[in-house]
Amino acid sequence: MITSHDIVMVGGGGAGLRAAIAIAETNPDLSVAVVSKVYPMRSHTVAAEGGAAAVIKDNDSLENHINDTISGGDWMCDQDAVELFVNEAPRELIQMEHWGCPWSREPDGTVAVRPFGGMKIERTWYAADKTGFHMLHTLFQTSLKYNNITRYDEWFATKILVENGRCQGVTAIELRSGKVEVIAGRSVIMCTGGAGRVFPFTTNGAIKTGDGMSMAYRAGVPLKDMEFIQYHPTGLPGTGILITEAARGEGGILVNKDGYRYLQDYDLGTPLDINDPKHPVKKSMELGPRDRLSQAFVAERENGRTVSGPYG
Repeated sequence: MITSHDIVMVGGGGAGLRAAIAIAETNPDLSVAVVSKVYPMRSHTVAAEGGAAAVIKDNDSLENHINDTISGGDWMCDQDAVELFVNEAPRELIQMEHWGCPWSREPDGTVAVRPFGGMKIERTWYAADKTGFHMLHTLFQTSLKYNNITRYDEWFATKILVENGRCQGVTAIELRSGKVEVIAGRSVIMCTGGAGRVFPFTTNGAIKTGDGMSMAYRAGVPLKDMEFIQYHPTGLPGTGILITEAARGEGGILVNKDGYRYLQDYDLGTPLDINDPKHPVKKSMELGPRDRLSQAFVAERENGRTVSGPYG
């Protein structure tokens, strides 16, 4: 059986739903299919806890955000992509609020922001400790307003169909029945997320198996920057449970088995005196770039200065 749409979106998480909404808003006459191997509210976006970065404070600027991002990426970032993202981020997060995302607030009613790794100025918007949960709920509920968006929930896309050098849609299996269908489209947008499950230990959910990357590769699409895997410096050993960066943004510190704040030995700043009124919230060490913190932890572990346990 063949079902036809103008645009086929593979992936129903934050990226897929946002793209579908943008298309539906731009042209109500376009038929948009959202193909997701899980119900959209089970997409991995829901697991994000900490927040999303966008310039909002008077003492911040787009240039500062760009500089922090590029320097935090060791100057290996695609700088055009960084500039585009940074410029669009404030408008997007304000739009999310208009759609109903409950951003946390300061006592005066302004949007609350907190520091995250690599930032010199607080610019992380958050919704309590369930940022991804609220963002995904907001996007899902907004998508329901558009009659030209058709959802294929729990349909597993298996192949990108290419004919005469052009993408023509995808094949997909309905997980409930096992039937296979062609979902045809003039354009296909891949929004399938990462592939953390290729590693034996990951904070990613069971669904992050790299299906979209694999399908794109088999269809002849060159994959870019596959070596850039995000290593997060804090988690619970043996569980795959992330300790959100917000724990450090709100004042958490990292110490080795001797109670020593070891990051000061890795060119990540000097800790404030314990009696300083700004301690421990306003600090630089624990809010360094994630890759630097992860490397420092590995060095401490190799030198026998970490706490040993049954899971690592």
